[in-house]
Amino acid sequence: MTTHSSKPVAVITGGARGIGLAIGKWFLANGYCIALLDIDQQTLSKTEAALALKEEVLCLHCDVSKPEQVDAAVAQIDAKYGRIDALINNAGVAVFKPIGQTTFAEWRHVLSTNLDGTFLCSQACVPLMLKGKGGSIVNIASISGLRASTLRVAYGTSKAALIQLTKQQAVELGSVGIRVNVIAPGPVDTDMAKLVHSVAIRSDYYDTIPLNRYGTTEEIAQVAGFLCSAAASYVNGQVLAVDGGFEATGVGLPTLRRDANAA
Repeated sequence: MTTHSSKPVAVITGGARGIGLAIGKWFLANGYCIALLDIDQQTLSKTEAALALKEEVLCLHCDVSKPEQVDAAVAQIDAKYGRIDALINNAGVAVFKPIGQTTFAEWRHVLSTNLDGTFLCSQACVPLMLKGKGGSIVNIASISGLRASTLRVAYGTSKAALIQLTKQQAVELGSVGIRVNVIAPGPVDTDMAKLVHSVAIRSDYYDTIPLNRYGTTEEIAQVAGFLCSAAASYVNGQVLAVDGGFEATGVGLPTLRRDANAA
């Protein structure tokens, strides 16, 4: 039997850790119930235990690239809360290899999670949003969807496609009261970034990003929360780079910028 939550409900994919968990915590702090979907059962269980909020938090093991798993997860959300007000499509994977060394299986793995997953989760959640007064979808892309870089043929392509998918969704769903926007984070200080970014890579990012640092998961979460709030009620179909100015730097050379700052 479906129970109807008096609180708004936010669904966050890839919600067990990092940016997804930070977004989940933002919604909890702002009066929402949350459903966290993640493929990593072990980390999801730890997150569920740490949050320790049985009524406000629903943790669901789900591979967002599998239609049947997405449908089952959304059915459980419907059964517990009876509504969805916000969807954050954050689940994502990456393969960092040269084009010639990226296998088709790796290409499909990245595209099926990052792009297909967003399509499937949005398609499954929209009917529940429409049962209420509409809602907001925020897709998490990447600065790699706005500017090319080496070793990101699958990842960058998936994120660029996600930006276009957002615009398609915004045009169609805006007319029925669902706003759709996309965040393109620059480098963010997550456990994954610490694992794959060497000291040299981190130094390069510091030199290139005008704010001279990585972003935090909380900074991404605050923007996602804003886009789902009444404060953003006329924002639809937009790409917001949360990147410390990284995308704006173009081909500027860090050495020249340092010289300018010293002048």
